[in-house]
Amino acid sequence: MATGITQAQITEYVKKHIPDFHKERLEKLRKLKLQKVLSRKNPYLFKTKGLLTSRELVKAILDAHLSSSEETVLGGFLEGLAVFICGKVYGGGKSAANGIDLEFVKDRKKYFVSIKSGPNWGNSEQIKKLRMVFKEVRKIYGQDKNSLPVECVNGCCYGKLKTTSEHKGDYIKLCGSRFWALISGDENTYLNIVEPLGHEAKDRNTEFLAQYELVVDEFTELFRTMFCDAGNNILWEKLTKFSSGPPTGEEVEDEITGEP
Repeated sequence: MATGITQAQITEYVKKHIPDFHKERLEKLRKLKLQKVLSRKNPYLFKTKGLLTSRELVKAILDAHLSSSEETVLGGFLEGLAVFICGKVYGGGKSAANGIDLEFVKDRKKYFVSIKSGPNWGNSEQIKKLRMVFKEVRKIYGQDKNSLPVECVNGCCYGKLKTTSEHKGDYIKLCGSRFWALISGDENTYLNIVEPLGHEAKDRNTEFLAQYELVVDEFTELFRTMFCDAGNNILWEKLTKFSSGPPTGEEVEDEITGEP
């Protein structure tokens, strides 16, 4: 039975846990290595932008990397918030099933939810894998003859679907307000979480920007040493060989997959 959640409870959770987001964001910035960032970015794209100086290029590459990194970190925070809210309202919680982030009972249905940041989270192979996860969950849960009907959900914390249909065959896809309404029973939850997210944001961002400038300075000097001539002109061919040339055996390991 739904019990509801108050704005005060949401605010308390966010204020308690949002510092972890800012801390991880800052730590990732401090741990960055120029070679790792360069190895993951498209040199052709930055060449077409007409970037002329080392600092311009470093800032462009760094900003692109940080945007992707921050999306991942915030996604983890929002997943935790979703589980917390659903736990308060429907007694939901983290699932023991592989690939499932949340499970709960609502309106005499058993929901299994895989939570993603936004609607455009994966390619065809990743979506195929998600379908397999949902198929396996249905199979295992359905072995109990007394089990409730199952609803599998791909829940996205923000965004909208480009099509009008949320039904994807063996699961439903809910984005933004629709997802938060499902797990909370309140159509305004997606709005209620906005204001608390700004807790201490000004001070945290001031600290982040100070570190950011230090990293830009450090990376710019190193970039000039590695990829510029005596006149500080960017050696685009050398940069392209570094990011896209034949393997040398010295490639930087990917921090996510552990692969070169």
